[in-house]
Amino acid sequence: MYVLPMKSLLTLTLGLSLLAAPVFAQTSKNDVVDFGEPKPLTIISEDGTHEFQVEEAKTLDQQARGMMFRESMEPDTGMIFEFEEPKIATIWMKNTSIPLDILFVRSNGKILKIEHSHQPYTLRSASSEAVIAAVVELKGGEAKRRGIRPGDEITHPFFSN
Repeated sequence: MYVLPMKSLLTLTLGLSLLAAPVFAQTSKNDVVDFGEPKPLTIISEDGTHEFQVEEAKTLDQQARGMMFRESMEPDTGMIFEFEEPKIATIWMKNTSIPLDILFVRSNGKILKIEHSHQPYTLRSASSEAVIAAVVELKGGEAKRRGIRPGDEITHPFFSN
């Protein structure tokens, strides 16, 4: 029996995941993806209540597009990726030109983990490392600037809080 070193195993796993990825995972700048009108989302932290207007990525097409090809973002806006079933999620920044704070959120609305100012255009994925129900993306630096931390609660119609 041959055991792959962890780095090789991770590379093999990521490679197989990419090979098995459905065609919808790619999107081009000219694709039209309608996210509808932004909806209110609130994050309650020790430092206060933080209000955002977020686009909702509910469908696979919307989730594949995400924040790609955007050139700017206001500090009080974002996007929520709503998953049909809780899962371990990974996010990448392909074709995304602005840094993003990536908040991995459990089904009760509690933030599990934050990836701060994830680097634009990188193919390095950020993983929730545990089962979550949603991902919220904010303008890079907003979570630190506002004192938003893991354990803080997000209120939005998607969550049962």
